[in-house]
Amino acid sequence: MTKKKSDIKKSTKISVKKKPPSLKDLNKNLKVEQDKYVRLFAEFENYKRRTSKERLELYKTAGKEVLTSLVPVLEDFKRALNQENSDSVTNEGVKLIYNKFNETLKSQGLIEVEVNIGDIFDPEIHEAISQIPATEDDQKGKIIDIIQGGYRLGDNIINFPKVVVAQ
Repeated sequence: MTKKKSDIKKSTKISVKKKPPSLKDLNKNLKVEQDKYVRLFAEFENYKRRTSKERLELYKTAGKEVLTSLVPVLEDFKRALNQENSDSVTNEGVKLIYNKFNETLKSQGLIEVEVNIGDIFDPEIHEAISQIPATEDDQKGKIIDIIQGGYRLGDNIINFPKVVVAQ
């Protein structure tokens, strides 16, 4: 029945009292926690702002795919209206349908990109289909023909205008 020394050490617990944290330590911990709170709050506010901005952008461009697929139909309507050998009654019907279709697309946010012959070519806005030698020096770098119109939805161009540029 002899106890080992290790058992004796385990059985006799020495009660060590921890010192209560000093006021300086408590203030330091408080400032650290307040800083964490402020940063977390700011991060959450940024998250709310970012998600609301993304949500608004999503609403603006929700039908982008549908509108993009309808742009060729709109262009076909324009070509049909430009046919000179059409019956006037048929042409009037096509004009009515085109106008209604065009207004419907405009109400959904589709805007035609303004392009005019003689405008300076901008690769951010236009798509050059071909380049033709300029007959005059002042035509260089300018649009000399418009093959197809372009369209934008909000701030994004979804269909670039196809143009011919003088070189």
